[in-house]
Amino acid sequence: MIKSLRLFTFSLLLVFPLSLFANFDFNANCLNAYKSIFELKLGNARAYISTEKKQHPNNSIIPLLENYVDYFTVLTSESKADFDRLKGNKSSRLDQISDDDKSSPYYLYAQAEINLQWALIRGRFGEYFNAAMEIKKANGLLQDNVKKFPGFHLNMKGLGLINAVLGNLPDGALKSTLSTFGIRGNLQTGLNMFEKLADNLPKSSYEPFYEEVVFYYSYVLSDVAHSTAAYSKTMKYTDRIADTSLLKSYLRSYVCIKNAHNDEAIAILAKKPEGALYQPFPYLDYLEGVAHLNKLDLNAGTYFNRFLSTNKGVSYIKDANLHLAWIALLKGDKNGYSTFIAKAINNGYTYNEKDKQAKNEASAPQPSIELLKARLLFDGGYLTKALQILDGKKADDFSSDKDKAEYSYRLGRIYDDLGKDDEALSAYQATINQGKNLKYYFAANAALQMGKVYEKRKNTVKAKDAFNTAIAMKNHEYENSIESQAKAGLKRLAN
Repeated sequence: MIKSLRLFTFSLLLVFPLSLFANFDFNANCLNAYKSIFELKLGNARAYISTEKKQHPNNSIIPLLENYVDYFTVLTSESKADFDRLKGNKSSRLDQISDDDKSSPYYLYAQAEINLQWALIRGRFGEYFNAAMEIKKANGLLQDNVKKFPGFHLNMKGLGLINAVLGNLPDGALKSTLSTFGIRGNLQTGLNMFEKLADNLPKSSYEPFYEEVVFYYSYVLSDVAHSTAAYSKTMKYTDRIADTSLLKSYLRSYVCIKNAHNDEAIAILAKKPEGALYQPFPYLDYLEGVAHLNKLDLNAGTYFNRFLSTNKGVSYIKDANLHLAWIALLKGDKNGYSTFIAKAINNGYTYNEKDKQAKNEASAPQPSIELLKARLLFDGGYLTKALQILDGKKADDFSSDKDKAEYSYRLGRIYDDLGKDDEALSAYQATINQGKNLKYYFAANAALQMGKVYEKRKNTVKAKDAFNTAIAMKNHEYENSIESQAKAGLKRLAN
């Protein structure tokens, strides 16, 4: 009898995962709030949550939804003031949930989600120890929930993210703290979890959570795994998301820019949904500026200036000013170049890698105009045009060691993406020879890309050698990122 009752309860969970437990009730108000959050209509979400509070004040899905609103508020604003103002909400929400129905699969899940969301936000503002503690907590809660409710698919979303991020985490405070707790991830395990969820959720009663899964999966593919499939998979899985979602526009444009589908990014951003219903998202203006400058459209300055005038956050200020300096340089405006270079050095913060690198580049000698054009065109995927810029030149045509190494590096990247492996490998080797003792990233990244070429060719010995060469280089730009990618390459080859 008891066994039959347990089986019946488990069956109910699979059929009615959203509303089985009265105090964890994903009812119509909550689902509408959740949908609004993932369209970045945070005002609408707040209104639905307010209605739910009046109708069912004890529903413990409410604090989870409120945390989502705070999470996306900080994510879109990048504001330290917003972060400092909102982070105090965490403990009261966890208190409300912890007093509720322990027999619900949402009991541990909701607590894990709140911890994980704050961990992700803290990482953006350098609070690595607290972030590590929250990841540890979230991981333990989700592991316990898997044991109690193995059929509750949403466990895989958080565990997929934890596995993916920790499985490819660069060396640093966050990684070392988590290592002391014995928490390690596996990137491929995380990717597999996300792929399974993205394929199966639309066919299940968990379908409302699809957009969130795709949001995290796209991030992991592009920024953690640096996957060659990031573009195709993001476009595939976002296709069924409504065009009224500003988050969809962000995901698609971001992955297009990261993966050299530049004209597509410009088209997506031009058609993005707009209006008072949507959360302000200045970063999209920054992205639009990057996309236009990648095709050497010097009107890109309009977007960077708009970003700087509306942005209240701490990120991309240095990088936006560096891009404005490049525009001035390409226009032949020496005074404008000097003004924006000074802003790139002195204004803004260095919480993220882009801004750290922008400050480094602004502090370096003025770039070669030919190399800058080739770099921008390459980033946009305009490979033939990029190659034409460098056509007929050689490393010795450039005076500084930096420019000699960069010339070979740019040539290698262009040949690589054109599928001309032999020419790419030759240019990468020249970059390593010229730049291995410099502080710039060219030589280390050339070794990393060389490893990927040999890996693709199934030449394991040379691939390992190249990845180890990348790891052995120290005290250069992007060191942590390049080293973590090279280690991931060695891990793939070991399997």
